[in-house]
Amino acid sequence: MPGENLTREEARLRARLLSVDAYDVALDLRSAVGAGDTFRSVTTIRFRCAEPGVGSFADLVAPSVSSVTLNGRELDPQTVYDGSRIALDGLAAENVLVVEAHCAYSRTGEGLHRFVDPEDGEVYLYTHYEPADCRRVFANFEQPDLKAPFAFSVTAPAGWTVISNGEQDGEAEPVPGDDTATTRRFVPTKPIATYITAVVAGPYHVVRDHYSRKLPDGTALEIPLSALCRKGLARHFDADEILTVTKQGLDFFHDHFDFPYPFGKYDQSFVPEYNIGAMENPGCVTFREEYVFRGRTTRSSYERRANTILHEMAHMWFGDLVTMEWWDDLWLKESFADFMGSFSLVEATRFTNGWVTFANQRKAWAYRADQLPSTHPVTADIHDLEDAKLNFDGITYAKGASVLKQLVAYVGQDAFLEGARRYFKRHAYGNTRLSDLLEVLEEVSDRDMTAWSRSWLQTAGVNSLTPQATYGADGRIAELAVLQEAAESHPELRPHRVAVGLYRREADGALVRYARTEADVSGPRTVITELAGAERPELILVNDDDLTYCKIRFDEGSLATLRDHLGDLTDPLARALCWSALWNLTRDGLMPARDYLELVQRFAGAESDIGVLQMLQTWATSALVHYAAPDRREQAARELAGSALRELRLAEPGSGHQLAWARFFAQLATAESDLQLLRGLLDGTARIDGLEVDQELRWAFLTTLTAQGAADESVLTAELARDHTASGKRHQVRCLAARPLPDVKEAAWASVVNTDALSNALTEATIAGFGQPGQRALLAPFAPRYFEAIERVWRERSIETAMAIVRGLFPALQDDPRTLEATDTWLRQHPDAAPALRRLVAEARDDLSRALRAQVRDAAV
Repeated sequence: MPGENLTREEARLRARLLSVDAYDVALDLRSAVGAGDTFRSVTTIRFRCAEPGVGSFADLVAPSVSSVTLNGRELDPQTVYDGSRIALDGLAAENVLVVEAHCAYSRTGEGLHRFVDPEDGEVYLYTHYEPADCRRVFANFEQPDLKAPFAFSVTAPAGWTVISNGEQDGEAEPVPGDDTATTRRFVPTKPIATYITAVVAGPYHVVRDHYSRKLPDGTALEIPLSALCRKGLARHFDADEILTVTKQGLDFFHDHFDFPYPFGKYDQSFVPEYNIGAMENPGCVTFREEYVFRGRTTRSSYERRANTILHEMAHMWFGDLVTMEWWDDLWLKESFADFMGSFSLVEATRFTNGWVTFANQRKAWAYRADQLPSTHPVTADIHDLEDAKLNFDGITYAKGASVLKQLVAYVGQDAFLEGARRYFKRHAYGNTRLSDLLEVLEEVSDRDMTAWSRSWLQTAGVNSLTPQATYGADGRIAELAVLQEAAESHPELRPHRVAVGLYRREADGALVRYARTEADVSGPRTVITELAGAERPELILVNDDDLTYCKIRFDEGSLATLRDHLGDLTDPLARALCWSALWNLTRDGLMPARDYLELVQRFAGAESDIGVLQMLQTWATSALVHYAAPDRREQAARELAGSALRELRLAEPGSGHQLAWARFFAQLATAESDLQLLRGLLDGTARIDGLEVDQELRWAFLTTLTAQGAADESVLTAELARDHTASGKRHQVRCLAARPLPDVKEAAWASVVNTDALSNALTEATIAGFGQPGQRALLAPFAPRYFEAIERVWRERSIETAMAIVRGLFPALQDDPRTLEATDTWLRQHPDAAPALRRLVAEARDDLSRALRAQVRDAAV
């Protein structure tokens, strides 16, 4: 990996020298259906140099380079190509570079990924580049500020679907001497960055549609739409729902952005073995195919998919039309897309509770990331590509989006959207920095954006806001203040626009808000004068309506109310905020894990929002596995499993809540009676009214049974025969690695750490099966081996695979001070290890340290 890195200074120097006019890229993908490991790639780049006579370089990662021609002059590939860069000396004012190479198909999801469907043997291809894997497919200048038009031509089997960013230019052309293949040419794109170019090719199932809109000038905007998936998933593909959300999103963004969708068509491909959720390639968006639901799923899963569709659509403007200059300002696209995804979800689709999900789930990701030792400002200091890869994190996405939600409250929604409109028109097809955005926001608001930016975008850490109330003799509020605190490591006290809500119980027992005000909070203590004289509340909720980004704390009276009446809160957003705050108290060691688990057992069954419920179940699992005192884990697990089974039986038959409780119960089951119930549900001898045990739920049950030693390899072999699909294979691999046997763990470890034979998806599945919470003793011998292996892994594997291994195999289940000491020893003895690797280890170390502190707190009760 080090040889493939690119520093910010190198990129800035190259950008000062070069301007790119056009790319022509020809890919021959016929070898994908044979035994070939590589494909032919021919790139022609037309570019200018501001200082003729100087040298620069192009980027390419390929097993072999056949020829390099610069301005008609043949260069020796062995001399000018070092495996990741092509040296270009003596540049002219205007240049033409032609590179012919044989590039490698990927099995890691980076570059051009090749997938063979085990169900029917069909081959599927797709590209994924962010931040810098375009160079694995064709020669280029791989940095976001050297944008250019791209014209692709792709030779592939004649029966395949082939799409790229641009529309197909004419009919497919026959290939001379090969009647099994055709060449498709695509119209040149608008100027875009390298990392968002794309090709998808294979026998994909395609559903087509169309979007029309009349523009303010009276012209008609016509956008061809399509949705693609593998043929094996076609029977599960709800393309109508996907395309409905797509049209709703296009309506929303056209209504608010006043800049027509700029990239012609809009294809959305759901592709196999995808490393991330989705990617915003203009005109050719790619998604992980797990968004095609093979079985019953909950409303929150559909909401999450809709949010992702809208997130990627927002990128067509924030990121694709206007692109950050360098990865420091990654937030200029990701934070905006994350915020606009939820904003449009609530305003334009059936998922009107999207802000509840945002408060409960997205912000939880941000709070965790912002308390790690690797936390950074939203505008990060990105030295190189390895830094950039790790900055696709909870700060850049969820904290940035939360900060923008605060900005909307701070300047007003109308001003915010007007600023966006000016930003698009001023910088269309160009690149920007933070200052460019602040400039338009200052124009449309009367707020000091420089000071706001300094506090919110250029400092790290999360503030805590706590209410402090005193009461008069009449029982009414004499004074209500909000106290603001910050960690010593990040002491910034920020300006917050907050709502403060007062809640009381009504005669019917409901806990409802009876007073609310908005105020600007700054400094360590702010008095909220508007609520003086109000009746004494039973709950004071700071950051009601979730306007700002902060950790909510409670006064003693409010916390006591929640312990007894959390389920009586009628407002779903207020309830979600309280659940999130209680989880933060648990993570911070201020509330014992047993108290949090008790709250879940008492009140989670009454939670109406399915997304919040599933988040509570996730947090409860974390509390049990990581934060509960070790001598209480077994008892706590039995109690939680019993509660889950009770709620499963009480849930409405056939509901999403019933499905969520079934999955949660399966995760927790350890008692023989519980395992017997799972076996009965699998073979049909047991039944719970309304619970359909489809294929996905069968695998969920089998994961637990194999981890508990209650199902062997023969059972998994039979289940794979029943579900002979790519998804079934991933499930089987995970279950095989979960078996509680030393030789199984040894084989799983070797398959991930010692070889690169597995694809990215099967590596992920093996890691997931390997680390079972109930197998701590079995996994203990691998803890020292982890620290011995990670530098080699980082050196030899692609960064995506290395990140998965370093994160996934960290011995977090060896939650013992000795593991913490071993981690500290590795960090101390490896000061020169790759900074990105050290960051991952330091983050895991922080999670472990937090877990140990929480366990001490739980044991002290």
